[in-house]
Amino acid sequence: MANKVVCSKVFRDLRRFTAPAVPPMNFTGNYGSTNVTTPTLQRTDQILADPKKKVINFDDVKELFTGVSTSKLLRSSLTLQMASIESMVDLGVWVMNSKFMHIPIFKEVILGFVKSTFYEHFCAGKDLIEVRKTVSKLSNVGLQGMLDYGVEHATENESCDQSMKVFLQTVEMAKSLPSSSVSFVVVKITAICTPKLLKRMSDLLRWEQKDPSFNLPWKQKTLPLFAELSPFYHTLKRPEPLTVEEERDLQLADDRLQKICKKCLELDVELLIDAEDTAIQPAIDYFAYSAAIKYHKDDHPLIFGTIQAYLKDSKERMMIAKKAAEKIGVPMGFKLVRGAYMSSENELASSLGFKSPIHDSIQQTHNCYNSCAEFMLDEIANGSGAVVLATHNIESGKLAASKAIDLGIRKDSQKLQFAQLHGMAEGLSFGLRNAGFQVSKYLPFGPVEQVMPYLIRRAEENRGLLSTSAFDRKLMRKELIRRFDVGTS
Repeated sequence: MANKVVCSKVFRDLRRFTAPAVPPMNFTGNYGSTNVTTPTLQRTDQILADPKKKVINFDDVKELFTGVSTSKLLRSSLTLQMASIESMVDLGVWVMNSKFMHIPIFKEVILGFVKSTFYEHFCAGKDLIEVRKTVSKLSNVGLQGMLDYGVEHATENESCDQSMKVFLQTVEMAKSLPSSSVSFVVVKITAICTPKLLKRMSDLLRWEQKDPSFNLPWKQKTLPLFAELSPFYHTLKRPEPLTVEEERDLQLADDRLQKICKKCLELDVELLIDAEDTAIQPAIDYFAYSAAIKYHKDDHPLIFGTIQAYLKDSKERMMIAKKAAEKIGVPMGFKLVRGAYMSSENELASSLGFKSPIHDSIQQTHNCYNSCAEFMLDEIANGSGAVVLATHNIESGKLAASKAIDLGIRKDSQKLQFAQLHGMAEGLSFGLRNAGFQVSKYLPFGPVEQVMPYLIRRAEENRGLLSTSAFDRKLMRKELIRRFDVGTS
């Protein structure tokens, strides 16, 4: 199989609710218009009206880690400590890319160490049998799972077909579990459509945006894919139309997604489509939005797209798509993340002589994320759409939770979900859980040898994220000391 298998739904029935009107905190446009004005982003500390309000309690570590065994806490603390050491990440990258991995004995030793430490901490298992056990453990501590057989970078139709079969099996397994234990099945479009074809599609979609008379005979009904700030430097000259073979491959890719969506609709399992880099993201959004138009559950979305808030166009692009969906009566759901392709995005833009599509500072990214979250919470309070707030940032979690309460959004509402990666931001996950919100863990799974290259890449791209695990380690140490004192008193 030519895929790389890498690491990166059943919501309960929607309950309608009403909420008092709360003015948006930093939006200056007209929500009722499809012509949206991008707001001036405010600093995080300017958004929260009452900073003294404590929505998430991190002080009571006994309550925070209720249900978590001492051995699990100890292993997690040690693993996060290792993962926070940059020299260890550098060594891991070097080892995984070295010729030593071709030596059977050396490879066996390295993979054995990895499996017993990082793999078991960050991943859900090698197959659906092990994933079932992981989901059960999460459910026992009040968390849900987002099942991610993270297949990506397919190179031909055979591997795409194999990926589709695994996704269908994952959907069926999700349905077989208790409804409160799984929130989403996650799909990467690069697993069912080759990146090469996605790049061709994205080039054509970008050119159509520049020249509306440009004809795309294969294009189906979708939502707006671009905003004023969207990058177009990937496509500097008029692209050639898809060949007959490419159109056939596109139809096959669409058929695969349709089969997955139909299975999700049949079994009432929600589907989350992950984002990629800007070179191919227009095609991924095209697939996600086209599917969302066809498949939804009355006034609740079945298919969720992903918005990466580190991109300068993210807020405007999300608002335009959301309003366009609302205009045609389609409920739209989004997963909101910060983004994971900073290095490659900056390098590509620089090599072509253009400014980066990513915000100039981390604070701007934080502000954009919080502003996007605020917009979606306002939309939900008015009865439209749904959002998954995927964040490891404590302040973003606090702000969103406080805003949801201010708007009168029910904490158990299936229109609002928080999410963190498995094995990371445990304090935030449990804090939000204890505050009454729906919280999921992103569960990548697959054989250790195939998952590790992905984990190493993510470690490289998110060095800062791993180093900020200090907050979790502090909370875990505090609880371990408390348990030791209780046990020896």
